Amino acid sequence: MSALNYIENSTITNAGLKALEPYRAKRAVFIAAGFGTRLVPITLNTPKPLVRVKGQRIIDGLIDACLNVGISEIYIVRGYLAEQFDQLLYKYPMIKFLENPMYNEANNISSAMTARYTLSNSYVFEADLLLSNPALIKPYHYTSNFLGIKKDYTDDWCFTVKDGIITEEKVGGNGPDCWQMVGISYWNEVDGYRLSQDIKDVYESYGGKERYWEQVPLVYKKEHYAVEIRSCKEEDITEIDTFRELKALDKTYAI
Repeated sequence: MSALNYIENSTITNAGLKALEPYRAKRAVFIAAGFGTRLVPITLNTPKPLVRVKGQRIIDGLIDACLNVGISEIYIVRGYLAEQFDQLLYKYPMIKFLENPMYNEANNISSAMTARYTLSNSYVFEADLLLSNPALIKPYHYTSNFLGIKKDYTDDWCFTVKDGIITEEKVGGNGPDCWQMVGISYWNEVDGYRLSQDIKDVYESYGGKERYWEQVPLVYKKEHYAVEIRSCKEEDITEIDTFRELKALDKTYAI
């Protein structure tokens, strides 16, 4: 038995679970209010997270990964074709919906504004990511972090990383410190509470409604945070940006 009684016979004890509790992922927030304009014509009648790829809705893989590690407090911020998300309740009755009335007037910071009181000990997902590696969703985290893919060059949204900490977010980058951004992040208890105020401050500032939500901790209020990079691979997650990419993944759309 360990000196602190956290492990016994290679199994974590109740005392060990209690010690881990502050680091447990307790909830998940899905940003799902947008139009998905680049996936037209499919998204004319279906929100992008509900589009099926090989028979399964895109968002289902993300929700299933959360449930597999014990995260059952799940929020979906919806806006465009909001009522269509009700279909998820048949499979996932635990879901709570947060309504974003500003989805057609502001950038995704408006969704973060809607969900700002749910961000402590919480994953935040872009809800249109096709997850191939559910093991990326873990039950415990010691620090706030963002998933990223190490790149020599990218023209996409990316991070500059120094000593494991994100120091800059930008479009396009190269070199040994360049990581392509992946839209899955985790926020610990302290940072989640801090975000609830910082998101409001940025949203209500001049031009604030045009911001992306992650620019709050990574750009406009970055002095308040030390967000770590968490590595993943290209094959772990697919962001389907265009109808052409959807057809390449699922040949039924090419008919």
